[in-house]
Amino acid sequence: MRLASWRRTPIFYPLIGFIVVFIAMAVINDNFLTASNQVNLARQTSIIAIIAVGMSLAILTGGIDLSVGPVMALSGTVMAGLMVAGVPPSLAILLGVLVGAGFGAFNGVFIAFAGMPPIIVTLATMGIARGLGLIYTGGYPISGLPPEFAFFGRGSLAGIETPILIMISVYALGFVLLHHTATGRYLYAIGGNEEATRLSGIRVSRYKLLVYTLSGTTAAIAGLILTSRLMSGQPNAGVGFELDAIAAVVLGGAAITGGRGMILGTLIGALLLGVLNNGLNLMGVSPYLQNVIKGLIILLAIYISRKRTP
Repeated sequence: MRLASWRRTPIFYPLIGFIVVFIAMAVINDNFLTASNQVNLARQTSIIAIIAVGMSLAILTGGIDLSVGPVMALSGTVMAGLMVAGVPPSLAILLGVLVGAGFGAFNGVFIAFAGMPPIIVTLATMGIARGLGLIYTGGYPISGLPPEFAFFGRGSLAGIETPILIMISVYALGFVLLHHTATGRYLYAIGGNEEATRLSGIRVSRYKLLVYTLSGTTAAIAGLILTSRLMSGQPNAGVGFELDAIAAVVLGGAAITGGRGMILGTLIGALLLGVLNNGLNLMGVSPYLQNVIKGLIILLAIYISRKRTP
């Protein structure tokens, strides 16, 4: 009975898929299970995994956020530019995260209060964020960051890589929000039936605004890690990251139409995608072919998701 109940959860098949892919990569390549590669895998996965938390919230409500990659780059370049200008790293980080949150709120205003489709709004702001980042930097990376800033992308605490600790913290907060608060229940309700949720007295617009603000915030946190890891603000960073984040959410068992999904499933989906990317790189598979493989896997995941949706 317990197995049958477990199989009905959204994370059952993603977890099985992750285990299968992980074992396959370990068998195919001897270097996959080395400690250095596993640490590198976790560090690389953390960036997409963090962005995917905000993407999960957007997809859960029946929306999507295509602007996360450029917002991540914009936030990172703002942090870098401020530090180079002499602003203390802690304040520069705070202001950079606020830029991401503000851009997310900008998306939310048009989606929640103007009633515009999320895919159209975030497609437009994707270009705006990318353009602002290029204008701010003049199209060139910003380097010369203070050495202590490297802690967020390359450091460790109690023997655990800082990016991994940040990822765990973001997922813990996301788990509490979705599964232990009234806000989480409302987000599921909005994705399941927005009109019925609105008629029940819940202010749908307010929660949509919150969702996209949080999506921008998680993109900015990912920008912090990437900028720290590279020790430079890269205005062209994050190209295609929105697609990887969507893939992680879908691979994690979420319904692309909204109303179903788990934050743990998103983490599993991000890890699955990370293992796949890492394993294919170790095997020397062409990046172009990797895109084809990932695209086919995403299509399969969406197909399975639609089949399992009542």
